[in-house]
Amino acid sequence: MLLLLLLQVLASCLWLGHSEVVTSFESCPQFFFNGIPPNKALQPNNPAWICQRFNNQYYYATLYNRDLRIPVYSAYRYDPGNVKKPGNIWMVEPQLIGPDYPNEMEKVSKLMNESQVTLEEISESQAIPDDYKDVKGLNRGHLNPTSHQPTFNSKKATFTLTNIVPQDENLNNGAWNKYEVTTMISETKGCTTTYVVVGAVPGNNYIPSRRVNIPSYIWSSACCETGTSKRKSWGVIAENDKNEVQLLTLGQLEKKLTDLYKRGDVLLFDPDCPRD
Repeated sequence: MLLLLLLQVLASCLWLGHSEVVTSFESCPQFFFNGIPPNKALQPNNPAWICQRFNNQYYYATLYNRDLRIPVYSAYRYDPGNVKKPGNIWMVEPQLIGPDYPNEMEKVSKLMNESQVTLEEISESQAIPDDYKDVKGLNRGHLNPTSHQPTFNSKKATFTLTNIVPQDENLNNGAWNKYEVTTMISETKGCTTTYVVVGAVPGNNYIPSRRVNIPSYIWSSACCETGTSKRKSWGVIAENDKNEVQLLTLGQLEKKLTDLYKRGDVLLFDPDCPRD
């Protein structure tokens, strides 16, 4: 009996040690409404499921496209805070290289020094800071934005390149920022818990390194609880070369993404979230 207990504890420790890049979001279902992530209609050919971990804590979840080196989407709970924003220190996901590497995001220099891994080995599986050198007209756009997180550590955890897409700088600083900061406050009035999924539709172009895809669209969706058995939802989408954001119902956004991805009907949330 004691031996069985020890084996169970060991198995649990091994699982926790390698739970960041996994085969599903079973390790971090808390970032999805009813614990259910978007369906497979958004899944790329070479995906990675990441439970985004920093300082030994999960902060959000990301489905990552290894081939295009951009996230498909990031999912989190909306909980904005006024804590000072961290500096722009960009991190990467070690376990995209392999399961034996550290189990939380790290700076490239630290990962290279402590894990004896080369920059080339890191870059094979994901974007690196050097990819964004000499990029003009585009910003490193957060899918899970810093402003939607409550603490210093949760804000810092958004500064991983697995949560970043090349975003039109006018859109990122203009209409999209207005949505993130102003519209979200308005839309979430009366909400107790708000679940958000923000994603990017792949495009046909790449930034100068030729390794990172420039999305054609950026989109965001939300489902919130407003009381016992009462829910509210909405969505937005923006072309990634125009400073305009279109506010939609959740059903309209899912229909739009179904047409754009062409992989079957897109479902971003559990059916309990209203579509109209």
